[in-house]
Amino acid sequence: MTITELVKDIHETAKSKGWWEDILPIPTLLCLVHSEVSEALEAYRREDMSNFEEELADIVIRIFDMAGGLGIDIEKAIINKVEANKLRTYKHGGKLI
Repeated sequence: MTITELVKDIHETAKSKGWWEDILPIPTLLCLVHSEVSEALEAYRREDMSNFEEELADIVIRIFDMAGGLGIDIEKAIINKVEANKLRTYKHGGKLI
């Protein structure tokens, strides 16, 4: 399954479960991603790697659903960004993290 196919499947599932009855504002969609990141952090702090993995999946699912809902070709965007990152300097010119 390609990323594009996965985005479509994830978004269709979310729609069928009522998540897109109303168009959600982008800040709300981003907060939903952030909440999954926070849940992943808490799983990591509890040293619950099984839940940590699940929360990482939830992060990707939220992002893919958002891309599907907003009509963004996230597969193309990821490929473009990966290629752009290959051209960046070591640690992007001296960033510490």
